Amino acid sequence: MTYADVDDLLQAARSGITRLSARAAAEAVARGALIVDIRPEWQRRADGEIAGSVIVERNHLEWRLHPSSDARLPQAQEGQEWVVACREGYASSLATASLVSLGVPASDLEDGVLGWKAAGLPVVPGPTGVEQVVAG
Repeated sequence: MTYADVDDLLQAARSGITRLSARAAAEAVARGALIVDIRPEWQRRADGEIAGSVIVERNHLEWRLHPSSDARLPQAQEGQEWVVACREGYASSLATASLVSLGVPASDLEDGVLGWKAAGLPVVPGPTGVEQVVAG
């Protein structure tokens, strides 16, 4: 399918995914979901990180989270629910749509890490290494 512009692509991606507010994402984590932070290192350093999130750069995301991938992370088990986080909630929408298309249970953190912070939820200083879990 061809889209007129990136806004159309984003709208199409969002039409097929679940987007969670920061509070709803925190509730999902309390139920066992994991946050995957796809931001580059400089954004994690500038804005902080969500404790307990897993750092996976965007270009490796599908390979690291799909349970049947030879390159999967240990956390990438069948049925593991993921909440995808970027800085403002745009790149994460596209990434979430990609994961969902592969059958990976994933939702999108609406407004990203900046929305998480705006909701008064905590962040810790970054950056954490790639494919590591952010310490709390």
